[in-house]
Amino acid sequence: HGSPHHGSPHAFPDPRPGPASTVPLTHSRIPALAPPAAAFYLPGLAPVNFCEAGKEKPECKSGIELFVNRLDSVESVLPYEYTAFDFCQAEGKKRPSENLGQVLFGERIEPSPYRVCSDRGCLVVCTFKWLYLRKLQIVDNMPVTWCYDVEDGQRFCNPGFPIGCYITEDGRPKDACVINSEFHEKDTFYIFNHVDIKIYYHVVENEALGARLVAAKLEPKSYKHTHADNPDCSGVPMDISNKASGEVKIAYTYSVTFQEEKSIRWASRWDYILESMPHTHIQWFSIMNSLVIVLFLSGMVAMIMLRTLHKDIARYNQMDSTEDAQEEFGWKLVHGDIFRPPRKGMLLSVFLGSGTQILIMTFVTLFFACLGFLSPANRGALMTCAVVLWVLLGTPAGYVAARFYKSFGGEKWKTNVLLTSFLCPGIVFADFFIMNLILWGEGSSAAIPFGTLVAILALWFCISVPLTFIGAYFGFKKNAIEHPVRTNQIPRQIPEQSFYTKPLPGIIMGGILPFGCIFIQLFFILNSIWSHQMYYMFGFLFLVFIILVITCSEATILLCYFHLCAEDYHWQWRSFLTSGFTAVYFLIYAIHYFFSKLQITGTASTILYFGYTMIMVLIFFLFTGTIGFFACFWFVTKIYSVVKVD
Repeated sequence: HGSPHHGSPHAFPDPRPGPASTVPLTHSRIPALAPPAAAFYLPGLAPVNFCEAGKEKPECKSGIELFVNRLDSVESVLPYEYTAFDFCQAEGKKRPSENLGQVLFGERIEPSPYRVCSDRGCLVVCTFKWLYLRKLQIVDNMPVTWCYDVEDGQRFCNPGFPIGCYITEDGRPKDACVINSEFHEKDTFYIFNHVDIKIYYHVVENEALGARLVAAKLEPKSYKHTHADNPDCSGVPMDISNKASGEVKIAYTYSVTFQEEKSIRWASRWDYILESMPHTHIQWFSIMNSLVIVLFLSGMVAMIMLRTLHKDIARYNQMDSTEDAQEEFGWKLVHGDIFRPPRKGMLLSVFLGSGTQILIMTFVTLFFACLGFLSPANRGALMTCAVVLWVLLGTPAGYVAARFYKSFGGEKWKTNVLLTSFLCPGIVFADFFIMNLILWGEGSSAAIPFGTLVAILALWFCISVPLTFIGAYFGFKKNAIEHPVRTNQIPRQIPEQSFYTKPLPGIIMGGILPFGCIFIQLFFILNSIWSHQMYYMFGFLFLVFIILVITCSEATILLCYFHLCAEDYHWQWRSFLTSGFTAVYFLIYAIHYFFSKLQITGTASTILYFGYTMIMVLIFFLFTGTIGFFACFWFVTKIYSVVKVD
């Protein structure tokens, strides 16, 4: 994991025959499955009671199961199945099933050979002649954390631990080698082949129900066991020179201790992990920064609406002579062209339909996440929820696309429905499929199995597409949207525009303020995706989502008013692109993040990073663009409905 402060990956010699090389160090995640409990808790978060061996009851069990998950690394976006490497294997145990979200994120849960039932000393997991990678563990759905001291006396708990580290040729300790002064040999790998697992439990008030696990911590250690077959878990560190050749025999061992913890309740057992992760005060700074932008924009919009517009409308409505009418100026001049259908109205309506689908999906997903239904403990729930919602929201997508296409004077309704159903989802799926081919070629666990791919296509073709057709049917069946003013037959000549009222400068400026509201939150989201950190601050994210919607709306309305005053009535595409340009800043930030924050190496990982980033940029473009269009549509309809036009 880079340095112990950031959890960067490590590298180990490739044990396969051939020239010396290194492979990225990865980690596995080991969750335990939770049986159902009688009490009511949020879905997926029911507590599990454990009893001593021989005292099992229907409401509590004695065995604590550990499972291993995928192996991943910050140096690579390619996760692998635990069984893809020569780690200690568990024979004859049933593999648990994953939900759709877990499969899409490449999680592959496997049984492990670890046995946790009582305090145990130096136990052998297995002995291997081959050297491989690094892992992370989880028990009872809680990540087993490696806690260590960082700057300012703070303690950082990392959901994962290194399996080794490297001392460079010039004697510089990399990664976790900084934690032990005994790691000093140059150009040498040190293997963490022993782990001390400490499990904390809280006795239930009714002791007959047993105890609940509230924390699990781990300390990795390195021992060159004198007798690999009968280790004593002591001695000098296990080191392997980078120049070494031949066979290396490594004994992997572990010890387990239990400790009662009265101060931690089951409901708050994640707190010690979350408190050491992305800092709350930075989040509040982000919110305050966003609120300042919103207040600034709100003040500008309020000034325009209450002062300038009010005066304009009063002056326009007092004009009762032909001479006065001929002296019209400003936005009233374009009333005969303001609702003229835009060029490429088909494409705009399709974008609006897909954007509406994404907007509602995002709102509902974040709302459920705020309620705790999609917490990190409920693995894969966030992605599963988003995919299912997207599939079920085909109806509003078809309805909005059809409604606006009809108002634009379009008549090719079949083409409109087909494009709404297949254009944007098809682009995303094509990108996703190409990325999946790369993952298949690399043998990564993130490669979606063929059966899951067929299931996703079935959801799209058998549920989403028919729902889109139903929505489009009702959209075309309704009368076209009635505009408050008539459109002239002959288009009005648009006067020469100044630099600031030309389309491109306005579009570029329009995306800056919305991006300013989200870039801090964006950093934490990208960290959770690419740096394997947990994201749990959905309350902050939901608030930022609301602020983003307000900011996009107000920035678009502001620029729309300025363009109308300059007698430029082409507002439809400009309003969509003005707030949609926020996605371009998102892309620029993602490129900056890749080169400045990540340590990803390898062509496949780089292609995957930018491939998945392009999917996120497209979704964000449709999402923000739709917000801008609807805000501007409401604004234009409102101001032209209250002014008298002969």
